[in-house]
Amino acid sequence: MIDQDVIAQSNEALVGALAQDYASLGERLARRGVEIDALKARARAFAVAVPSWGTGTGGTRFARFPGAGEPTSIFDKLDDCGVIQSLTQATPSVSLHIPWDKAEPADLTAKAEELGLRFDAMNSNTFSDTEGEYSYKFGSLSHTEAATRAQAIEHNLECIEIGQKIGSKALTVWIGDGSNFPGQSHMGRQFERYLGAMKEIYKGLPEDWRIFSEHKIYEPAFYSTVVQDWGTSLLTAQELGEKAMCLVDLGHHAPNVNIEMIVSRLIHAGKLGGFHFNDSKYGDDDLDAGTIEPYRLFLVWNELVDAEGTPGLDLAHMIDQSHNVTDPIESLMISAMEIQRAAVQAGLVDRVALAGYQDENDALMASATLRAAFRTDIEPILAMARLEAGGAIDPVATYRRSGYRAQVAAKRPAVRGGGGGIV
Repeated sequence: MIDQDVIAQSNEALVGALAQDYASLGERLARRGVEIDALKARARAFAVAVPSWGTGTGGTRFARFPGAGEPTSIFDKLDDCGVIQSLTQATPSVSLHIPWDKAEPADLTAKAEELGLRFDAMNSNTFSDTEGEYSYKFGSLSHTEAATRAQAIEHNLECIEIGQKIGSKALTVWIGDGSNFPGQSHMGRQFERYLGAMKEIYKGLPEDWRIFSEHKIYEPAFYSTVVQDWGTSLLTAQELGEKAMCLVDLGHHAPNVNIEMIVSRLIHAGKLGGFHFNDSKYGDDDLDAGTIEPYRLFLVWNELVDAEGTPGLDLAHMIDQSHNVTDPIESLMISAMEIQRAAVQAGLVDRVALAGYQDENDALMASATLRAAFRTDIEPILAMARLEAGGAIDPVATYRRSGYRAQVAAKRPAVRGGGGGIV
């Protein structure tokens, strides 16, 4: 963990300027009829889960270049997640991936409590061969062989069992099933097998749990994917039942798809369950949130804020990124703050004015109303929220000042890089 004295010393040098900036912003917002403390409360209430796997260096199908102090166990990962929470005060929960993060549940909960963390949705892995007798090379929940499907079902049920013991309340299911060649698979029968397997998993859900169906347009199945878009995900959730919801990963869509409209449609259907936040330029790049399309991120949050108070809308938020050339802790902190920024900026939208412009078909002023909120620099609000919660005014600078990466690099065994995929 980061020493609280380091955080306090870093904050001491910045708190005077922050107070001035906060007061100045408050005056400007007041002229617009906006109460700055209400926005600060929104920032304080914000939370997004950190993925355990995100604390390690990612890679491409060509190679992976690990950094210093890579986590070598789930307990190392939790230590890193604790650092992120202590500095940002916006990431109080961790999402585990099984079997990567297998450990005694009692040890996991004890470690989480020590760090002031809790556990979010569980994530299963049937997209790669891990511990099972049968291979997922040609599919998992939709495999032609019943024994392979049964193994994949059992793995998901095991994830639920582990999750129950550590306080999780949801299971996210993403599969890489599909085909790489025309004619390789019968698309109809393949989907029916997937639905049948998902129904078996659904039967194993505790009463207070939810299951999230996650779609992705391609990869590793390049010709056809079983759960390729939000329509298939919605169909799946509707067939399974009321505890089944759709999860939206911002990078899992074709280029130029209107993701905020998908969000709106899923809210209308009562099946929006949550998000995996990241950013992309070309495909599922898993880049840091807000680095490529910050306005799109804001527009997604605009739909979410607009829908606040909708009966049954209970969203799970998680970062899902691959950090190939940056310190993962720094990237996760930056992403958490950018997602938080979009959430608070969306709270700035003058919804009465916007609704009026929409009813009058005044496209110019409706768009300008959104841009006015997006262009407002709310950094003083976010920094003040962190300060009051015990976090760092400048998390990245404080993290670097702490020397945490060098400290864990001296303790953790070095991890070697490796190649893979098509080279």
